[in-house]
Amino acid sequence: MGRAIADAKVLIITQNWGIEETELTRPLRDLRDAGASVTLASAQPGPVETLEHDRFEGERVTPDTTYDRVREEDYDMLVVPGGTTNVDRLRVAPEPIALAQGFVRAHKPIAAICHGAWLLVNAGVLPGKTLTSTRYIKRDVENAGGVQVDEPVHIDDAGGWRLITSRKPDDLDAFVGAITDTLAG
Repeated sequence: MGRAIADAKVLIITQNWGIEETELTRPLRDLRDAGASVTLASAQPGPVETLEHDRFEGERVTPDTTYDRVREEDYDMLVVPGGTTNVDRLRVAPEPIALAQGFVRAHKPIAAICHGAWLLVNAGVLPGKTLTSTRYIKRDVENAGGVQVDEPVHIDDAGGWRLITSRKPDDLDAFVGAITDTLAG
Protein backbone atom coordinates (compact mmCIF):
# COMPACT_ATOMS: atom_id res chain seq x y z
CA MET A 1 0.00 0.00 0.00
CA GLY A 2 1.25 3.50 -0.87
CA ARG A 3 1.86 6.29 1.54
CA ALA A 4 -0.47 9.20 2.11
CA ILE A 5 0.08 12.31 0.02
CA ALA A 6 0.21 14.19 3.35
CA ASP A 7 3.67 12.66 3.84
CA ALA A 8 4.92 14.01 0.51
CA LYS A 9 7.37 16.89 0.18
CA VAL A 10 7.24 18.65 -3.18
CA LEU A 11 9.59 21.32 -4.52
CA ILE A 12 8.40 23.76 -7.20
CA ILE A 13 11.09 25.95 -8.75
CA THR A 14 10.62 29.15 -10.77
CA GLN A 15 12.19 32.44 -11.67
CA ASN A 16 10.52 35.54 -10.23
CA TRP A 17 8.85 36.57 -13.48
CA GLY A 18 7.32 35.02 -16.56
CA ILE A 19 5.70 31.91 -15.08
CA GLU A 20 2.48 30.74 -16.71
CA GLU A 21 0.00 31.48 -13.90
CA THR A 22 -2.10 28.33 -13.77
CA GLU A 23 0.91 26.07 -14.35
CA LEU A 24 2.21 27.32 -11.00
CA THR A 25 -0.95 28.01 -9.02
CA ARG A 26 -2.84 24.78 -9.81
CA PRO A 27 -0.11 22.33 -8.72
CA LEU A 28 0.85 24.56 -5.78
CA ARG A 29 -2.68 24.86 -4.39
CA ASP A 30 -4.07 21.48 -5.42
CA LEU A 31 -1.16 19.59 -3.86
CA ARG A 32 -1.32 21.68 -0.67
CA ASP A 33 -5.09 21.13 -0.51
CA ALA A 34 -4.45 17.38 -0.82
CA GLY A 35 -2.13 17.58 2.20
CA ALA A 36 1.32 17.62 0.61
CA SER A 37 4.03 19.87 1.94
CA VAL A 38 4.88 22.10 -1.03
CA THR A 39 7.81 24.52 -1.14
CA LEU A 40 7.93 27.22 -3.80
CA ALA A 41 11.54 28.22 -4.41
CA SER A 42 12.24 31.17 -6.70
CA ALA A 43 15.42 32.75 -8.00
CA GLN A 44 15.31 35.69 -5.60
CA PRO A 45 13.36 36.71 -2.50
CA GLY A 46 10.28 38.70 -3.34
CA PRO A 47 7.08 38.00 -5.22
CA VAL A 48 6.81 35.58 -8.10
CA GLU A 49 4.99 37.45 -10.85
CA THR A 50 2.97 35.18 -13.11
CA LEU A 51 1.58 35.83 -16.56
CA GLU A 52 -1.42 34.54 -18.45
CA HIS A 53 -0.49 33.24 -21.90
CA ASP A 54 3.01 34.78 -21.61
CA ARG A 55 1.45 38.24 -22.07
CA PHE A 56 -1.07 39.38 -19.50
CA GLU A 57 -0.31 40.19 -15.88
CA GLY A 58 -1.28 37.36 -13.57
CA GLU A 59 -1.28 36.66 -9.88
CA ARG A 60 1.67 37.42 -7.60
CA VAL A 61 2.68 34.48 -5.42
CA THR A 62 4.96 34.67 -2.38
CA PRO A 63 7.78 32.10 -2.54
CA ASP A 64 8.84 30.14 0.53
CA THR A 65 12.56 30.37 -0.20
CA THR A 66 15.07 30.72 -3.02
CA TYR A 67 16.26 27.79 -5.07
CA ASP A 68 19.88 28.24 -4.01
CA ARG A 69 18.79 27.31 -0.46
CA VAL A 70 17.05 24.00 -1.19
CA ARG A 71 18.49 20.50 -1.53
CA GLU A 72 17.15 17.57 -3.50
CA GLU A 73 17.47 15.23 -0.54
CA ASP A 74 14.78 17.17 1.36
CA TYR A 75 12.07 16.52 -1.24
CA ASP A 76 10.21 13.64 -2.88
CA MET A 77 9.41 15.33 -6.21
CA LEU A 78 10.45 18.31 -8.33
CA VAL A 79 7.80 20.27 -10.28
CA VAL A 80 8.77 22.69 -13.06
CA PRO A 81 6.01 25.01 -14.29
CA GLY A 82 6.18 26.59 -17.72
CA GLY A 83 6.11 30.10 -19.03
CA THR A 84 8.50 30.89 -21.84
CA THR A 85 10.52 33.57 -20.04
CA ASN A 86 10.50 31.66 -16.75
CA VAL A 87 12.06 28.51 -18.15
CA ASP A 88 14.30 30.32 -20.63
CA ARG A 89 16.09 31.81 -17.62
CA LEU A 90 15.67 28.77 -15.36
CA ARG A 91 17.38 26.47 -17.87
CA VAL A 92 20.63 28.46 -17.83
CA ALA A 93 20.86 28.91 -14.05
CA PRO A 94 23.29 26.47 -12.40
CA GLU A 95 21.17 25.74 -9.29
CA PRO A 96 18.03 24.52 -11.12
CA ILE A 97 20.17 22.42 -13.47
CA ALA A 98 21.95 20.85 -10.48
CA LEU A 99 18.62 20.24 -8.70
CA ALA A 100 17.16 18.44 -11.74
CA GLN A 101 20.30 16.32 -12.07
CA GLY A 102 20.19 15.53 -8.35
CA PHE A 103 16.57 14.34 -8.53
CA VAL A 104 17.48 12.07 -11.45
CA ARG A 105 20.56 10.65 -9.66
CA ALA A 106 18.38 9.95 -6.60
CA HIS A 107 15.71 8.29 -8.80
CA LYS A 108 13.08 10.79 -7.63
CA PRO A 109 10.24 11.92 -9.89
CA ILE A 110 10.20 15.16 -11.84
CA ALA A 111 7.05 16.74 -13.28
CA ALA A 112 7.30 19.42 -15.99
CA ILE A 113 4.58 21.17 -17.95
CA CYS A 114 4.74 23.15 -21.19
CA HIS A 115 8.14 24.88 -21.47
CA GLY A 116 9.23 23.28 -18.15
CA ALA A 117 10.96 20.46 -20.04
CA TRP A 118 13.48 23.01 -21.33
CA LEU A 119 15.21 22.79 -17.94
CA LEU A 120 15.57 19.04 -18.45
CA VAL A 121 17.05 19.61 -21.92
CA ASN A 122 19.82 21.75 -20.44
CA ALA A 123 20.27 19.40 -17.48
CA GLY A 124 21.10 16.61 -19.93
CA VAL A 125 18.68 14.11 -18.40
CA LEU A 126 16.42 13.31 -21.38
CA PRO A 127 18.30 10.59 -23.30
CA GLY A 128 16.04 7.51 -23.37
CA LYS A 129 12.98 9.40 -22.07
CA THR A 130 9.64 9.85 -23.82
CA LEU A 131 7.76 13.01 -22.89
CA THR A 132 5.33 15.66 -23.97
CA SER A 133 5.72 19.42 -23.78
CA THR A 134 4.78 22.51 -25.69
CA ARG A 135 5.27 21.97 -29.41
CA TYR A 136 7.65 24.94 -29.53
CA ILE A 137 10.49 22.98 -27.89
CA LYS A 138 9.96 19.66 -29.71
CA ARG A 139 13.23 19.97 -31.64
CA ASP A 140 15.14 20.86 -28.45
CA VAL A 141 13.71 17.79 -26.68
CA GLU A 142 14.66 15.54 -29.62
CA ASN A 143 18.15 17.07 -29.93
CA ALA A 144 18.62 16.35 -26.22
CA GLY A 145 17.88 12.64 -26.76
CA GLY A 146 14.21 12.59 -25.76
CA VAL A 147 11.25 11.34 -27.78
CA GLN A 148 8.40 13.86 -28.08
CA VAL A 149 4.77 12.71 -28.08
CA ASP A 150 1.58 14.76 -28.29
CA GLU A 151 -0.56 13.71 -25.29
CA PRO A 152 -2.26 15.56 -22.41
CA VAL A 153 0.02 13.79 -19.94
CA HIS A 154 2.83 11.30 -20.39
CA ILE A 155 4.51 9.25 -17.67
CA ASP A 156 7.89 7.66 -18.39
CA ASP A 157 9.76 5.44 -15.92
CA ALA A 158 12.79 4.67 -18.13
CA GLY A 159 16.18 4.96 -16.52
CA GLY A 160 14.88 4.30 -13.02
CA TRP A 161 13.18 7.66 -12.45
CA ARG A 162 9.69 8.89 -13.21
CA LEU A 163 9.09 11.82 -15.55
CA ILE A 164 5.59 13.28 -15.68
CA THR A 165 4.99 15.79 -18.47
CA SER A 166 2.13 17.76 -20.00
CA ARG A 167 1.78 20.15 -22.92
CA LYS A 168 -0.17 23.21 -21.74
CA PRO A 169 -2.59 24.70 -19.19
CA ASP A 170 -5.53 22.78 -20.70
CA ASP A 171 -3.79 19.58 -19.52
CA LEU A 172 -3.55 20.61 -15.84
CA ASP A 173 -6.23 18.18 -14.60
CA ALA A 174 -4.30 15.23 -16.04
CA PHE A 175 -0.92 16.70 -14.95
CA VAL A 176 -1.91 17.33 -11.34
CA GLY A 177 -3.73 13.98 -11.24
CA ALA A 178 -0.57 12.13 -12.37
CA ILE A 179 1.51 13.99 -9.76
CA THR A 180 -1.01 13.16 -7.02
CA ASP A 181 -1.16 9.50 -8.05
CA THR A 182 2.64 9.26 -8.06
CA LEU A 183 2.95 10.88 -4.62
CA ALA A 184 0.25 8.60 -3.20
CA GLY A 185 2.27 5.61 -4.35
